[in-house]
Amino acid sequence: MKLIDAPTPIHKMDRLSQRLGGPELYIKRDDGIGAGQGGNKARKLEFLIAEALARGCDQLVTLGGPQSNHCRQTALYAARYGLRCSLVLRGEPPATKLGNLLIDELLGADLHFAGARSQADVVDDLMRDMYAKGNRPYFLPLGGSTGLGALGYVRAMEETLAQLREQELEMDTMVLASSSAGTQAGLALGAALFGFRGRVLGISIDASVQDLTTKVREIALEAASLLDYPVAHDALRIDINADYLGGGYAVVGALERDAIRTVAGTEGLLLDPVYTGRAMGGLFDLIGKHAFDREQRIMFWHTGGASALSAFVTGLV
Repeated sequence: MKLIDAPTPIHKMDRLSQRLGGPELYIKRDDGIGAGQGGNKARKLEFLIAEALARGCDQLVTLGGPQSNHCRQTALYAARYGLRCSLVLRGEPPATKLGNLLIDELLGADLHFAGARSQADVVDDLMRDMYAKGNRPYFLPLGGSTGLGALGYVRAMEETLAQLREQELEMDTMVLASSSAGTQAGLALGAALFGFRGRVLGISIDASVQDLTTKVREIALEAASLLDYPVAHDALRIDINADYLGGGYAVVGALERDAIRTVAGTEGLLLDPVYTGRAMGGLFDLIGKHAFDREQRIMFWHTGGASALSAFVTGLV
């Protein structure tokens, strides 16, 4: 099953490199992958939706925040394949539907706001009701971050290393936003499988180093078992920086605002306010602290999400 057009391009960011006075910067454009303004979730969904269809499921159920990129893309592919889609969203319904929430509604997803309840409890009730009605739902965990979903980023690492060989480039560090852990787990496993010797640095969006490291390792090992690849715990290099949690998940501050505006103004690229804006802001700070040599090459994984920008206008202006 093929949901995405790959490989996604790698672009050099000369103007941004000059602006920061730091190392050579490149960007992997997964923001345009798949459909509906793309993003990293499409690589995971390629495996997860294939499993749902193979099982004969007729509904997709997942959860996330009101501006979840994963929920948006799940709703998009549900519509494409004729599946119903139920999204369990955190908190109360907003007064105005903006960003991803508007797209979810346009795609025909059923929106369920958890309010004061836990999202897990709401999901359980929905699934129970669906089974009672004779439906066949398929549940996708937060961010699609399972061992199966992470295989999308094992493949992405293989794809990227092939591109770099063709361009006669070597990257010293790959930097990404890391939250539900599936993307970093796939890249870490892919690095071990395909011999990438540089760093895969996850900038944590909402978790401590210890908690995120545990999640990344668990998902990577689950993915390795699906590939029947016996990987030792110490063969997985899991590198996480949790210094940029700011005001909390989806709270836009000066770090994110400056990164989004700087990248837009120098490269004509739109980052998102929750993930890539925070991770790029962290990268800016690390460059300013001389954490990298000027001769090094760094590649930033643009994992999408710019479709949510309109919902964060207060924090961005």
